[in-house]
Amino acid sequence: MHRAPYGSWTSPIDAAMVAAHDGKPEYLGAVGDELWWTEPRPAEGGRRALLRLLPDAEAPVSVLPEPWNVRSRLVEYGGVPWAATPRASGGPLVVFAHFADQRLRAFEPDAPGGAQPRPLTPLSPVGGGLRFGDLAVEGDEVWCVLEEFTGEGPGDVRRVPVAVPLDGSAAEDRSALRELTDERHRFVTTPRLSPDGRRAVWLGWDHPRMPWDGTELLLADVTEGPGGRRLTGVRVLAGGPAESVAQAEWTPDGALLAVSDRGGWWNPYRLDPATGEAVALCPREEEFADALWHIGYRWFAPLADGTVAVLHGRGEARLGVLDPATGDLADVPGPWTEWSPTLAVHGTRVTGIAAGPGRHHEIVRLDTSTGHCVVVARAHRDAVDPAYLPQPRAVTVTREDGAEVHAQVYPPRHPDAAGEDGTRPPYVIRAHGGPTSRAPLVLDLEIAYFTSRGIGVAEVNYGGSTGHGRAYRERLRGAWGVVDVEDCAAVAAALAAEGAADPARLAVRGGSAGGWTTAASLAAPALAGRYACGAISYPVLDLTAWAQDETHDFESHYLESLVGPLAEVPERYRDRSPAGHADRVTAPFLLLQGLDDVICPPAQAERFVAEAAVHGVPHAYLTFEGEGHGFRAEATIRRALEAELGLYLTVFGVTRPDVPPLVLRGGTPEGVNPPTPAAP
Repeated sequence: MHRAPYGSWTSPIDAAMVAAHDGKPEYLGAVGDELWWTEPRPAEGGRRALLRLLPDAEAPVSVLPEPWNVRSRLVEYGGVPWAATPRASGGPLVVFAHFADQRLRAFEPDAPGGAQPRPLTPLSPVGGGLRFGDLAVEGDEVWCVLEEFTGEGPGDVRRVPVAVPLDGSAAEDRSALRELTDERHRFVTTPRLSPDGRRAVWLGWDHPRMPWDGTELLLADVTEGPGGRRLTGVRVLAGGPAESVAQAEWTPDGALLAVSDRGGWWNPYRLDPATGEAVALCPREEEFADALWHIGYRWFAPLADGTVAVLHGRGEARLGVLDPATGDLADVPGPWTEWSPTLAVHGTRVTGIAAGPGRHHEIVRLDTSTGHCVVVARAHRDAVDPAYLPQPRAVTVTREDGAEVHAQVYPPRHPDAAGEDGTRPPYVIRAHGGPTSRAPLVLDLEIAYFTSRGIGVAEVNYGGSTGHGRAYRERLRGAWGVVDVEDCAAVAAALAAEGAADPARLAVRGGSAGGWTTAASLAAPALAGRYACGAISYPVLDLTAWAQDETHDFESHYLESLVGPLAEVPERYRDRSPAGHADRVTAPFLLLQGLDDVICPPAQAERFVAEAAVHGVPHAYLTFEGEGHGFRAEATIRRALEAELGLYLTVFGVTRPDVPPLVLRGGTPEGVNPPTPAAP
């Protein structure tokens, strides 16, 4: 063990390693006794590959080669982009959304003769294509959500459940897409058929609500008509403006289950389809669901024996098996503390995607008949010696006003290096996106990239985050840019007060909504001097423009709850926006922006950077062609990560041979420490 300045430690975790491990598997499903899912390919431009794991196979195989990219643009964040069904002969049939044109295509991977995917849906001349998500094969058609643009504006759009024929008759004919119901909501999920095929349920909601504010659970009868099945007699069974129903499913014996936050926490209920009467199955101050950012997320899955696989916890999502008759809940043993909202059921087996503080995301299968749990694919392998990985701790900070703030702290860690006597490490305060989301406590090589070099990281689940009940989420109502900023500052102050962090070398960073919090923190007069610098990625910066026409439809009314109605509090929009107040920024910053981003468009970043330059604020601005909201390509991830580290090295006064300091324009940052030589 040798003593060396924090930030100067050598590390085997380089940006290339982080980029190669970026992302995680998603959208897991059972196809007969096979398992299928998507996973990222950073080295292939960030496309999503579709994988299948055959019974008893040692490793999964790719279903589709490049350039096929299995990813939906439904509400921009996407929905379940594939569905498959086993067949008696000829192997499975899969239907998938291809990112480039958003058309649905059918493919038979086991067909002889090198068959190619065939289109099922037409192109659209408006809006970048008809978009589909939350796919489910129902007989000879696919039921899904259609998103159809009717004009050039981001709000010129309609969404409706549709049936897509598998015979290809709609490949060039929009009229062959059968709309399943005349009931209209701005946003919908795909209807789920009851086991007898006579009824269906789905979720719907409208502006200005987001799905975690309030949704309606809709029930309808399935009737046969000349053109096929339709949903009639639609009625609202549960939910409303102040109740979020996050998921609803039928059990194999025909019971209807749903997860609702009517009691302040997302808990499971059994609903009477005739009356809507709800019976709580496991009332706890825990969350059995989360924010519905992707259409088709699944936090619970009924099993054939009457039990239900559920995800639950406070600030985490563990897998358990619930007996709805008794309310007993048995958690799955093992090192996994975070399970993704995608569960595949086949017989007595339930399979999910799980991770933990020391493990990346793996495909894990539980046999509920034996209680045996095993990794079946993407088994964790240490990319480096675990001694280079941080050992995180969950903390709760109490603010001066008594409000609690939840966070995860990742101290610097290195097997052969420690900080110099009498010094404290710099720390990066990370604000997650959303903002109605949370930062999970899982292995993240991007965090280890910094901690293994001697820079601590703290992820803040500020007020407004999920995982801690509706009241905690609603701390942010009308207070975005205030509560999130103050909560991050409270965690930074607590780390400094306990001697864990150097108060003169604190940074703040975040992407998307976290980029907003970062920029708002740097522009907050009350926090001048709190942060030495900030790293901002694809952010919201101008609330007024974002609320009017500078974002997509899904979030176009989000600010009405986060800030307030624009017509009623226009000054609040102006005062809180970093754009227009770059003169308040006293610390240098790095801004990273994808040029194809339609959620937080480059125009906002460009105006802010131009204003910062006028006021002489030291900054760097990097843009990336082909990247949207969030970076996916390997080269982009590497460049962005090295630039962020370069910012910290420049501002914290550390030099090292492997990463150059970041060149800042617009002035010389005040208070930058003199360069410190790299560790030997």
